[in-house]
Amino acid sequence: MARILAVDDDAAFRESLTETLQGLGHEVHEAASGPEALDLAQRHRYAAIFLDHRMPGMDGLETLAALAARLPQLPPVVVLTAYASGSGTIEAMRLGAFDHLTKPVGRAAVIDVLDRALRTRGDGGEEAALPTAAARPAGDEDEGELIGISEAMREVHKRIGLAAASDVPVLVQGETGTGKELVARALHRHSARSAGPFVALNCAAIPKELLESELFGHVKGAFTGAAAERPGCFRAADGGVLLLDEIGDMAPDVQAKLLRALQEGEVTPLGSHRPVKVNVRVVAATHRDLAAAVREGRFREDLRYRLEVLTIALPPLRERLADIVPLAEHFLRRAAAPRPAKRLSADAARALLDHAWPGNVRELRNVMERCHALQRGASITAADLDLRGDALPGALEAGGSAGPLPADWLELPLPAAVERLERLLLERALAQAEGNRSQAARHLGIHRQLLYSKLAQYGLD
Repeated sequence: MARILAVDDDAAFRESLTETLQGLGHEVHEAASGPEALDLAQRHRYAAIFLDHRMPGMDGLETLAALAARLPQLPPVVVLTAYASGSGTIEAMRLGAFDHLTKPVGRAAVIDVLDRALRTRGDGGEEAALPTAAARPAGDEDEGELIGISEAMREVHKRIGLAAASDVPVLVQGETGTGKELVARALHRHSARSAGPFVALNCAAIPKELLESELFGHVKGAFTGAAAERPGCFRAADGGVLLLDEIGDMAPDVQAKLLRALQEGEVTPLGSHRPVKVNVRVVAATHRDLAAAVREGRFREDLRYRLEVLTIALPPLRERLADIVPLAEHFLRRAAAPRPAKRLSADAARALLDHAWPGNVRELRNVMERCHALQRGASITAADLDLRGDALPGALEAGGSAGPLPADWLELPLPAAVERLERLLLERALAQAEGNRSQAARHLGIHRQLLYSKLAQYGLD
């Protein structure tokens, strides 16, 4: 039996969570606010804390920061929210949360996260200390926000939050167009280096003869055409974050000099013999398989290990079906601002879900911006999208078992619209996975248990 603290201003949810935890054999204390939770946590020792994100007065993130500052050892804290956002998840993890779950939270999810949380405790019930950082306001959503409601993207948000609490190199992997630079910018924005510069360099776009100068700088007269001193990206990013995009395309001789810069924390400009100290966090990004590149002799193994201290893998858009329509609507709003955005018709939403998106999020953004620029009506149809390329394997035709979405689906009462779209997504994922439910759950970016419950809810097999 463990002693657990449940913190939520919603009495009904708090009581339900308490009943679930007590049913698992645990002792549960309740708090309705952040200050009350702080008082209890300083008087009792808890094995885990379930903490609501949005509460009046002191919210969950402020409470988490205060707990981390006042407790000698912070127990595993599970932050719960009914309003999931990328920045909220990242900030919760950065501040030391053990996990970040979206309401409603089922019994199975409570059992799973609590089992993982209790396993983090050391001998004699001592809770493992978690990284902490000073509290910062999460801020509003902006155009650099990593949009995504799928479980796959929530895991990416959590990973960014964990990485933001440290200062080690990070490798971001993903197909072209998945948003690797957005991950690096989110990491910078939520880290202790947020006040410092963010500098991005595409290693594939710079000829190898010039890449060394771009990275480390040069002095006047270092080579023909060097009419003035150039600081280079490392010195420009001093105190902040340097993104080395497409690191897998870097020439081997430059790789050796990059490795030395990372190991020594200093760079030597071309034409100079005096090293310059730099304080830079490097985030590398690539769409290539670095392990394969090492085996083929195209990438240094020691540099790979130096860059892969933490890894964040971005899933392709075709494996994030739940994110496609929200992303499309986001790009339409951004293109239209400050005017009202165009709306997606039912057949347009269906076409977006059917498309394979080889160009990932970048392709989707371009399609939406093109539609906004060319279509004068208030809504966008499937014909307006002018999608190129193949559909997803197993995509349903309009007469599939889910049935077409009604033309006025956005005018339906919200529960009915959600039900119709959920059913269509489930049908799409099952067809794409050829009936394999585990694979369908991965395509949707949700837990298998949630998929099973939804299949039962809609009578699907």
